[in-house]
Amino acid sequence: MVRAHRGRPDSRITVTEFLAGLSIGLGAGLAPGPLLALVVTTSLERGFGAGVRVAVAPLITDLPIVALSVWVAASISATAVRALGVGGGLLVAAVGVHTALRAQSTEAAVPPAGGDMLRGVAVNALSPHPWIFWLVAGGPLLVAAWGRAPFFGVAFLAGFYGLLVGSKIAVAAVVARTARNLSPAWRGRLVVGGAALLVAGGMVLVWEGLSGRL
Repeated sequence: MVRAHRGRPDSRITVTEFLAGLSIGLGAGLAPGPLLALVVTTSLERGFGAGVRVAVAPLITDLPIVALSVWVAASISATAVRALGVGGGLLVAAVGVHTALRAQSTEAAVPPAGGDMLRGVAVNALSPHPWIFWLVAGGPLLVAAWGRAPFFGVAFLAGFYGLLVGSKIAVAAVVARTARNLSPAWRGRLVVGGAALLVAGGMVLVWEGLSGRL
């Protein structure tokens, strides 16, 4: 095993940590879930900028999630994880219903820029997925990398969040570009379809929480 000299990180290990972060971040960024669905529906409704504001939500919410997950990894109860799943699922379903109702209202007001980011932050913070990831996989990987040298931990985080957020921004760009070529009627139908996916995803989280599958 290659070891880094104190104060001088080995570039081969740094690249390994960075690539690990990239691969895991890409998978997490493109995996179907509430935040990705919200990125899609928001980009359809209000364009690329609004989709980006939702996509960057993990950069705001995940610092306390990572810190708490690393700290309580050994002591968090299954009941707490299930409760988080039920609460997060209800929120996601409510966001889906609200999105569908707004899409069908011809006089719906365009919410302020902060509203898009706030919805993304709320959905990501109350979804159990980031918590479970950092408790089960991300936390141990980060601790191991940081234990070799803090620089390696930073490399892992940079790769992970670079593609976690970057892949969602790419999805927002594709969706917003496609939406410009759609009629308002079709754009509204797609928004309602995305909202239905949000409701379905929320109900799945509720079911998983109540049935102890989280």
